[in-house]
Amino acid sequence: MRILITGATGLVGSAIVEQCHKNGIAINYLTTSKKKIASEPDYKGFYWNPNKGEIDLACFEGVTAIINLAGASISKRWTLAYRKKIISSRVNSLRTLHAALEKVDHQNILSFVSASAIGVYPDSLSRYYTEEETAVDNSFLGEVVKVWEEEIDKFKSFSFSVAKVRIGLVMSCKGGALPEMAKPVKLYLGAAFGSGEQWQSWIHISDLARIFIFVLEHGLNGIYNGVGPNPVTNAKLVKEIAKVFDRPLWLPNIPKFVMRLLLGKMSYILFASQRVSCKKIEEEGFSFEYPNVCIALEGIYKNAECADASGMQTFNKEYVP
Repeated sequence: MRILITGATGLVGSAIVEQCHKNGIAINYLTTSKKKIASEPDYKGFYWNPNKGEIDLACFEGVTAIINLAGASISKRWTLAYRKKIISSRVNSLRTLHAALEKVDHQNILSFVSASAIGVYPDSLSRYYTEEETAVDNSFLGEVVKVWEEEIDKFKSFSFSVAKVRIGLVMSCKGGALPEMAKPVKLYLGAAFGSGEQWQSWIHISDLARIFIFVLEHGLNGIYNGVGPNPVTNAKLVKEIAKVFDRPLWLPNIPKFVMRLLLGKMSYILFASQRVSCKKIEEEGFSFEYPNVCIALEGIYKNAECADASGMQTFNKEYVP
């Protein structure tokens, strides 16, 4: 089996590649950097430039499935120019892939799985969202996901299955939100954001990578939430991070206006609340290795590599979830 991956060198992409290689699955990947092109039997790189619609069609050779992760990070200040980049990077990547597939023999491709985001769900402290929800959050993130998924849906014109994985807060020490949340905690400056009551639907990066492969291998169609079984409030998450590092939480919660001054409109992602269900993927037979946030954090930070990356001298061995 050989999978074509866009965004293979990113945080989630790297985890998927690792899982694929563990399962004997070979990878073709697309990159915008010619310096990142490798040529190994189970890991072959190909150049593309989605902004110009350029792609090396050889990337499809031997491929039976595609995973799309391409898109600029949302974790940068949302200037007008960068907001446009966030959307165009997703749209242009999908349009380039779609146009390329129309030019090649794609009969052997059985499955197409694309990343999406739970940011599409309306901000709410009380609602519990499933994939059946049709309302869209009236924010920039809601707009991004709406446009993103409309482009993904165009792949339904092909004969293969098409699925979207709406990703939540990814838990990893190698990037994403967790290291940034852990920094102030380690410095004895940890605190919840706003009321701390906003829901954060998180997932361990290993489980997320396994979900993508599971959806692909089972030829699933439609939307699946890429979140763990037990969402937590922001206050609970910060508290559990503090337990792992054996740090006290003594500061008052951080007000919205402070983060707005520091991060601009991007601060919205710190205060948005989406309590999201993973029941649909579980009903398909998927089993989570990290169902609880305390187990996930322990698994991440007891890892020697993560401990070194975090600057953590000793893991709190007294911490038992």
